[in-house]
Amino acid sequence: MRRSNAAMLLPEELLFEIQQYVQGKSVYIPKIEGSHKKWGDNTKSKTLTLTRNNNIRSDFHNGLTIEELTERYCLSPDSVKKIVYCKR
Repeated sequence: MRRSNAAMLLPEELLFEIQQYVQGKSVYIPKIEGSHKKWGDNTKSKTLTLTRNNNIRSDFHNGLTIEELTERYCLSPDSVKKIVYCKR
């Protein structure tokens, strides 16, 4: 997280009001509720993971074993089992 100087960002009146509560310390100001992005919104990670998991399920239903899926997708047996046996 990048730090910013409050004197450069905030109006003088607001800075003075905040200084009545805290001075010379770092303060975290959280985002407004509902403005958080969900995992994978900024990258293709979510899409790639969902596609991979669908491929794993398809391969399993087409007869590949957990061990074969483990080798093919470079995942642990437990991870493959979670993907294959989860209820969607």
